[in-house]
Amino acid sequence: MCIELLFDGSAVPTGIRFNWRFMGGVCGVPLVGKLARKVFNFPEPLPRQTEQTQETLRTVPGNASLTSPTNPWEDAARRLMAHDAAPVPKQQSPERQPAPWAVPAPEKSGTVFARRFGRGVLWAVIGLAVVTGVRTWISPAERGRPAPAPAQTGPSYPTDQAQAVAARWARAYLTWDEARAADRARLLAADMPGGTDTAIGWDGHGHQEVLAVQPGAVSVTTREQARVRVEVLLRGGSEDDKKKDPKVVTSDHWIALDVPVVAVRGRIVVTGQPGIVGIPASAPGLPDLPVPETDQDLSVATQSVIEKFFRAYATGETDAVAAPGKTIPPLPAGMTLKGVSSWALDKGSGDHRRGTARVSWETAGGVVEQTYRVELTRVSSADAQRWQVSDVHGGTA
Repeated sequence: MCIELLFDGSAVPTGIRFNWRFMGGVCGVPLVGKLARKVFNFPEPLPRQTEQTQETLRTVPGNASLTSPTNPWEDAARRLMAHDAAPVPKQQSPERQPAPWAVPAPEKSGTVFARRFGRGVLWAVIGLAVVTGVRTWISPAERGRPAPAPAQTGPSYPTDQAQAVAARWARAYLTWDEARAADRARLLAADMPGGTDTAIGWDGHGHQEVLAVQPGAVSVTTREQARVRVEVLLRGGSEDDKKKDPKVVTSDHWIALDVPVVAVRGRIVVTGQPGIVGIPASAPGLPDLPVPETDQDLSVATQSVIEKFFRAYATGETDAVAAPGKTIPPLPAGMTLKGVSSWALDKGSGDHRRGTARVSWETAGGVVEQTYRVELTRVSSADAQRWQVSDVHGGTA
């Protein structure tokens, strides 16, 4: 194989020919000159003069050198000699431009943000993997322990409604009078299913009166059923009943009644007969409660303030003895101050102090003693200071 350069009369090759010898012959394949110039970095060739163009130049007036037939080799020699004889202008060397691949292309702001965001996400994932991995190394998850069962949620039992219905029904159930049996049956039927025996165990004899009813705890047995504890104050029988039957109890006494109820269609219904149960005869003993120390001097100094307040407390004129801005409701009518049995102010400091007062009241033809916790507030004016009551409530707590 051999390579031939193709010229058109100039010093710049216009093409390349590859010759292969095959089976004793020669096969020439001309390649495109442009591809060759790109590969070997040759300059672009001068435009070829066709025969028509050369003929036109020969006939141009004033161009004597072109009137005679042109020999390509002689023409090339003349141009070469003219080129050597002509002064070469001093050309400024062009500044070397960096290669295209050496100049960094400007990046758009969106591209920069996307690249930085992607890096941030990648580092966050790596950090999360490291943290969770270290946590599992330090505290590995326990295996074999079953997950806690989810708490069952649902509407709670209507305890307030159950207490109200049970208390109303217990009053009707424990009230009987053989002369008014129909009244009892009618009151019981209001809270029982239709067709139920409203006599519900009573034989129709005797007399019993309910003085007070107090609903208590609600014990839910199923989703719809519950048991309500009701405490009832009774006055049973009369003197005639006692003469007929000495076992009749005529004194007032408390009993407890368990009433079965069920929640049906938004209502509480009594399902059947209740049961009377006992009540403890006494309460359990008290724990050791703290007893505050007494400020003797200040207790004596404020004794008259306490007595004045309780006299106004019974008459309803508390505004005159209460601290500024405080309102204390008066006692009901029919109570008269018998006297303050004791007053002890707790030790402390500041303008707000508390103490305990024992007060005797005359009411309903008798005398009853009661205990109060009283709060005093020191009120200052331009010329003096005084203590006034700012709050009062019963009991020692």
